[in-house]
Amino acid sequence: MQRHFLYLTATLRKRLPSVPSLQLHSHFSNLSSKTIEVDAEDAEESEPPISDQIFRSPSKSGSYKLGDSTFYSLLDNYAGKGDFASLEKVLHRMRQEDRVFAEKSFILIFKAYGKAHLPEKAVELFERMVQEFQCKRTVKSFNSVLNVIIQEGFYNRALEFYNGVVNSKSKSVQPNVLSFNLVIKAMCKLGLVDDAVEVFREMPLRKCVPDVYTYSTLMDGLCKEGRIDEAVSLLDEMQLEGCFPTAVTFNVLINGLCKKGDMGRAAKLVDNMFLKGCVPNEATYNTLIHGLCLTGKLDKAVSLLERMVSVKCIPNDVTFGTIINGLVKQDRVEDAACVLVSMEEQGYHANEYVYSALISGLFKEGKSMDAMKLWKEMMEKGCKPNTVVYSALIDGLCREGKPTEAREVLSEMIDNGCVPNAYSYSSLMKGFFKTGDSHMAIQVWKDMAENQCFPSKVSYSVLLHGLCEARNLKEARMVWTQMLGRGIKPDVVAYSSMIQGLCSTGLVEEALKVFNEMLCQEPESQPDVVTYNILFHALCNQSSVSQAIDLLNRMLDHGCDPDLVTCNIFLRTLSEKIDPPQDGTDFLDEMVTRLVKRQRVSGASKIVEVMLQKFLHPKASTWARVIQELSKPKKVQAAIDKCRANLYG
Repeated sequence: MQRHFLYLTATLRKRLPSVPSLQLHSHFSNLSSKTIEVDAEDAEESEPPISDQIFRSPSKSGSYKLGDSTFYSLLDNYAGKGDFASLEKVLHRMRQEDRVFAEKSFILIFKAYGKAHLPEKAVELFERMVQEFQCKRTVKSFNSVLNVIIQEGFYNRALEFYNGVVNSKSKSVQPNVLSFNLVIKAMCKLGLVDDAVEVFREMPLRKCVPDVYTYSTLMDGLCKEGRIDEAVSLLDEMQLEGCFPTAVTFNVLINGLCKKGDMGRAAKLVDNMFLKGCVPNEATYNTLIHGLCLTGKLDKAVSLLERMVSVKCIPNDVTFGTIINGLVKQDRVEDAACVLVSMEEQGYHANEYVYSALISGLFKEGKSMDAMKLWKEMMEKGCKPNTVVYSALIDGLCREGKPTEAREVLSEMIDNGCVPNAYSYSSLMKGFFKTGDSHMAIQVWKDMAENQCFPSKVSYSVLLHGLCEARNLKEARMVWTQMLGRGIKPDVVAYSSMIQGLCSTGLVEEALKVFNEMLCQEPESQPDVVTYNILFHALCNQSSVSQAIDLLNRMLDHGCDPDLVTCNIFLRTLSEKIDPPQDGTDFLDEMVTRLVKRQRVSGASKIVEVMLQKFLHPKASTWARVIQELSKPKKVQAAIDKCRANLYG
């Protein structure tokens, strides 16, 4: 295997059959000479099979008497089957005969309620334990019920239950480490990390020492809130307290750092794992590989795969899938295909998500025939396509200008019991708009509504963009009103499309009103350079040059840098709309100076590049400022480090 992976690395660099239902037969010779045939449905309605003869002249042994164990066995049996009607009948008979109730029996029932997803029934039985069954409740039954509630994801209910029991007047249950761990977990799931930290700090005061699970749970909550430094500091604290981390603890921190893109600190934590005698496992390597792929360091991810194999930690389908997806995102589909071949040679079968990534990547590279071939291979290998794969195929066909074929795939998808999502319909709409068939695109929108698929923000953006491109402003306005009425906030694409539609029909002032509304929205709905360019073009066409320059100043003040299109719009305007005409050298030179003063060197450099392409020479002082800013030690070193990384991986 190692030899095979070395080859792969080099290449990248250059369910028991169903048991038939049985009819149940029970024979009780001491009760009846008649054979009783019990149907599965009748069994639930019949009385639990408890013979009175078992309990005649019951002898006592302490607080227990003959037949107690039979009751406990029945409770265990019915709990395992989830037969709650029979459980209640057994409990009722035990209470009638004044039997002793053991807490462990209730715990069995709580677990059964958990499996049946009935947390409130578990709470109800917990509350009945003392008064109805005279069974003392301890932290064991308390934790069992608390865990059932949390497993169902009812975190607020879990905290309510915890506070109701622990803070009750009787104070009969004192929480232990497990109780606190469960509460901290619920708080972290709700995003109440500060409250979780407060509970964590109170544990020693309640004579409870946090264990490795406590620390790991809290670290995970902190990481999910982006508080990585606080999570890492807990690692040192737990070791000082004599609590030694496990692979799970390290994996939580490594995952948090990888998601943040801090691969350097993640690598140091792996070294720390080895120093603590904690061996990285599959989850560790998979997390690191995923992090490297997220940051675009695919070659390092492949090297780590090689190291993973060398330490006899076998990669799984998650490992391969992560690398394949990462390669596709970097437009290295051929390399991704090589990994797929290697994956199958090792006995792993690619899942729908791997095929989805590859099919999508092949279409994006214009290799539609290869994409269709892979689709057929996937079907031949018995991999049943899901919504994700179907959507990738639909999107790919639409990219190729084949929306009619894509619509046939959508029909096949529905016939196969696979429900299309908003992405599927959005891709199809985009495909029809691309070919100029706005009528069919609108029909797809109607089909989406008829099939009860709720449109997403992206769906509205696609529809608005297509309608505005087709200059169907009346329909676009109706869609815009519907979108806002449903409480869906437009994104930058939807806003830009609406502004484009208004400008293209000469309604520039109305477009500026929409633009001003846009400025008051969330960051993801703020105008980008495309939005500004639409308005620059419209204003300059109306000879409103001063208004366009005022808008340019606002653009620079909002931290948005101009691009080639921006420069071309103003250069053309200065040469055609100004008297006397200007070549735009001074205009662009001043823009470069303003950007350099604001430490926006990248934007300034792009404008200088435009000037050179058009044979417009920047002033010597402008050159000096740009070069001086680019030549700062930190930036030079960053450029050198980038070159070294590209050369040596």
